[in-house]
Amino acid sequence: MISNVYSLFIEPFSDFSFMQRALWGGIVLSISATPIGVFLTLRRMSLTGDAMAHAILPGAAIGFLISGVSIIAMTIGGIIAGCIVAILAGIVARYSNAEEDSSLAAFYLLSLAAGVLIISAKGSNVDLLHVLFGSVLALNNDALILLTSIATISVLSLTVLYRPLVFECVDPDFFKSVSKLSAIAHYAFLLLVVLNLVAGFHALGTLMSVGLMILPAAISRFWSEKLGVMLLIALLTSIISSYLGLFLSFHVSFATSPAIVLVMGIIYIVSLLFGQHGGLLSKKSHKLHF
Repeated sequence: MISNVYSLFIEPFSDFSFMQRALWGGIVLSISATPIGVFLTLRRMSLTGDAMAHAILPGAAIGFLISGVSIIAMTIGGIIAGCIVAILAGIVARYSNAEEDSSLAAFYLLSLAAGVLIISAKGSNVDLLHVLFGSVLALNNDALILLTSIATISVLSLTVLYRPLVFECVDPDFFKSVSKLSAIAHYAFLLLVVLNLVAGFHALGTLMSVGLMILPAAISRFWSEKLGVMLLIALLTSIISSYLGLFLSFHVSFATSPAIVLVMGIIYIVSLLFGQHGGLLSKKSHKLHF
């Protein structure tokens, strides 16, 4: 029995280097992206993360077509495209009657359409699938170095921005009125969102990377109301889902990125039903409703 358990759960990661790199990529992305996702959900900006994930597509597509599967070119292109969309949405919201969410949605839809059009016109269906859904099982050393570097930058930046971000989650208008750090924290946080989505894009693709950011954060809110505990639950959920998604990909031949997100989706449904804070079947939820 012990040998069967080892061959089933451990052997794929001990015997195959591509599985080791994929698991390391999932762990690093979890450390980097899930705290960002927690703050996004607390600030009610979850759909902003989804919009930015699509916004990086044309830049990454142009980098892909120019240099092929070049980590540097696709990263630079994705960051530039994401920052342009974020800035344009902010300008339109500030100087027109459009709300920021509607302008962001308009620009991300244009970006998504432009990215798909670029790849369809100049590339192939294989290229399109690679960009949209990633290739976590094909992560090389350069990609892992990039993911680890972005994770390091994100953790250090969140350490510095932690208190301002907490204040913005509690009362953004009050924080804006008493401190000049509000704007700095806001735009620095948006830059971290773009960086982590670009990092997730290399492993999971543009369509799946936002799942690793948002779903663990959404799950954590059903189990705790304390920020520190929420961050820990989101991190553990993301790491476990990455492992189980790779496990299913290896043994059942599922597509890796959708498998990882699907595992998170199952955990989310369980949390939605049985979570201690707002779960549909929890006693606290019924008392709150009453």
